[in-house]
Amino acid sequence: MDIQASKIELVKMILSIENVEFISKISDFIKKESSNFWEDLALEEKNEIEKGIDQLNKGEKVAFSDFMKKIS
Repeated sequence: MDIQASKIELVKMILSIENVEFISKISDFIKKESSNFWEDLALEEKNEIEKGIDQLNKGEKVAFSDFMKKIS
């Protein structure tokens, strides 16, 4: 089954539910899963990511294999 067909089936199942509490739980789950991860990060984490992007943009990078050698 492709993703569109799966979505349609899911909507059909949700439409048939009469339990308000269950609908609320589904809604909360969907909102949580679709939240922007950036908003959930701490300021320090955001700063480190931005620092890494800036370094990459300046050409300051390390090969993954070299990094793995360094940490192991």
